[in-house]
Amino acid sequence: MSEARILVVDDEPKLVNLLYEVLTASGYTVFSARSGEKAIELIAKEQPDLVLLDIVLAKEVDGFDVARRVRKFSDVPIIMLTAKVRESDLLRGFDAGADDYLTKPFSSKELLVRVQAVLKRASDSIPVTIEEEIICGTLHIDTSRRRITVDGERVKLTRTEYNLLHALATNRNRVMLHGQLLTAVWGPEYRDDIDYLRAYIRYLRRKLESDPANPQYIITHQGVGYMLECPEES
Repeated sequence: MSEARILVVDDEPKLVNLLYEVLTASGYTVFSARSGEKAIELIAKEQPDLVLLDIVLAKEVDGFDVARRVRKFSDVPIIMLTAKVRESDLLRGFDAGADDYLTKPFSSKELLVRVQAVLKRASDSIPVTIEEEIICGTLHIDTSRRRITVDGERVKLTRTEYNLLHALATNRNRVMLHGQLLTAVWGPEYRDDIDYLRAYIRYLRRKLESDPANPQYIITHQGVGYMLECPEES
């Protein structure tokens, strides 16, 4: 884990230097890019294990654009750096392909915990289930190929989105507590990030539900958790 190669994408030299010092002191190999175009070039050429990507970059290509373009050719984990996180920013980041967020200012400890957690998730094997296919109404999950369809139409999910759906599907028709989902999908470091889970659930609904405001699959149990509700015949 400590030998992982991390690309830092930020146009603030002081922050880049700080990240370099903290990460290299923990054994990581760090290199950097100060523009979105350079970042895309380096990701394609160097294939880093993780990208720390600032949302706001001085040039015309911002962090969202970088993530979106990178996702066309790479599954490299991306942690976005931002001065503040609104739910709309979270959803936009997930749509672009982000795996996590760090809000400035952040401590060295928080940085390392997040980096370690994201690298661990990326290196973990695909969730194992004895069911090769899970059918929930018109939602079909081919677990062997990680293929999702709704009404016969293919739905593309990120690694984290798939893992969240998988956790709900293997416990379908049972309520999963917030802490259970956060720990199962992101790790124990995230067990209190309920707002984070809520944002992911909302975005997952946008991909799976015909009417996300009135979901038929991913049901909220207020103050408790979520459940994937499936017809009994499924």
